[in-house]
Amino acid sequence: MPGLSQPQPSRQTANCHESSSSISSSASNEEDAGESGPGEQTQQPLTLQWTSPSCPQSSVAHTYTGGPRGKKDNEASHINDSSSPLSVFLLYFAEIITLLVVETNRYYQDYIHRLDDGPSPEPDVTEAKMFVFLALTIQMGHGVRDKLTDYWSTLDQLYTPFYGTMMKRDRYLHILRCLHFTDNRNEPDRTV
Repeated sequence: MPGLSQPQPSRQTANCHESSSSISSSASNEEDAGESGPGEQTQQPLTLQWTSPSCPQSSVAHTYTGGPRGKKDNEASHINDSSSPLSVFLLYFAEIITLLVVETNRYYQDYIHRLDDGPSPEPDVTEAKMFVFLALTIQMGHGVRDKLTDYWSTLDQLYTPFYGTMMKRDRYLHILRCLHFTDNRNEPDRTV
C-alpha cells in the first residue's frame, strides 16, 4: 500500500510486517535573516510525496467470482450505474418497510379491538410515514436529549424545529408504541 514520505530518505523498519508504509514528517527550523528577527525561527513548509512500499505486498486471499456487473439483471433491472443511493437502499429495504407498516397497523388494530372503550382510532401508518419515523429515529442519535419528548420541546435551549416539522410528537410516539415486526397470532406456544 503506498504511503507518504518526504523526498529525503526515511528510516527503514527492521521488520517488513511492522509497517508497510509510513508518513515521515519533520520540518527544518532555520533562521531566515530576510524575514525573521534575530533569534526567531521559522518553519519551512512540509513537502510529502507518495512512495511505493519497501516490502512486497501479500496476495488477496479471496477473489471475486461473481458476474461482471455484480448483480443479476432480472432481479433489479431498474438499478444501473446512474441509480440514486435511495433506489439502491430501497432495493434491500423495501420489503422490510412494507413488513413494518403491515405488522404495525395489524398490532394497533388488534389493540383497539381488545379495548371496550378505547381512544379514538389513529389513522394507519403509511410507508411514507414509516420512512419519516425511521429518519427521525436515526437523526436522534446526532443530538442526544434527556427525554424522548425533548426533541419536540419548544424551550429555547432545546428547540429543534426539524422534529415537529417532519412529524407531530404524538404521532411519533404512537408509531413507536405499536412498532411491530411480526404477527402475534403466529407466535409459537411457549407454555410447553
